[in-house]
Amino acid sequence: MNSHAVNHPDEQVFDLSRAKLCVIVNMGSGRKAGDDIAERLRERLRDQVAQLDIRRVEKGSDLVDLARQAVEDGADVIVSAGGDGTQAAIASAIAGTDVAMAVIPGGTFNYFARDLGWETVDEALRLFDAPRLRHVHVGEVNGLIFLNNISLGAYPEVLKRRESIYRRWGRSRIAAYWSAIVALWSLRHPLRLTVEAEGQRHEFTTALAFVAKSAYQLEIFGLEGADCIRDGHLALLVARARRPAPLVRAALRLAFGKSARYADFDLVCADSMRIEAVPAHEYVAHDGEKTWMDSPFEVRVRHDALKVLVPAQDAVQDGA
Repeated sequence: MNSHAVNHPDEQVFDLSRAKLCVIVNMGSGRKAGDDIAERLRERLRDQVAQLDIRRVEKGSDLVDLARQAVEDGADVIVSAGGDGTQAAIASAIAGTDVAMAVIPGGTFNYFARDLGWETVDEALRLFDAPRLRHVHVGEVNGLIFLNNISLGAYPEVLKRRESIYRRWGRSRIAAYWSAIVALWSLRHPLRLTVEAEGQRHEFTTALAFVAKSAYQLEIFGLEGADCIRDGHLALLVARARRPAPLVRAALRLAFGKSARYADFDLVCADSMRIEAVPAHEYVAHDGEKTWMDSPFEVRVRHDALKVLVPAQDAVQDGA
């Protein structure tokens, strides 16, 4: 586990023995290891909790309704197995409720799980050894919950390309980066953005803008803004590039394990912001998914809105 797996002062011990758990496994996530993950969770939890219900989902569009149903059925914890899109969908159903979430990474990148402190299923299973309850912030744009980021401009186009490349070559990080290069090279029209935040107004013309809620993700990309997020804010990063070539060079740097450069982006740090875009009808990427939305985009932090299970520090050290 990485260095993020440390106890926060406001964490509480969580008693699994009295808890009703609903496990939701997205069978289409990542490398499609859903059956294996479901069985490992059954073996790990069946004698440790008061009630265990495992539900497999074939269509990602069913995740929110299934999670809401689990809340109505009286679940104390929803164990979410899948990628970042799965985690965000389930978080959107339980944010602001008394139901806790346990995150099992099953996708390609798993940024939310890595931000919490684990990257593999083996690491995630250790959180059940001595679980603690932590409150975390989530982001919201026009009523939609996000855990890592939302983006406008080039990246939604990347996601369109990615699905066709995945179908042909399979899911992998190399395929994901290649889809980014192909999509960015085909980019033609920049966005015009007006951003109002902290009483200030900013004007941008850009090929790519994203609002980040994951400090970990910014750090691995070599971008500034992580401290802003750790202070409880959102970080808006706006690419200074208006055309494809500089973005393609940045994508290649990331693909070969090199960081992006601070100079490539402008940063706005705020609790909430209003973003007006031209064109106004935009494809918005959110945690690896994509949705059509209309400008203006009202973006804010919902502080401590999501309860997540995390491992106690001594359990992390024993498993390291």
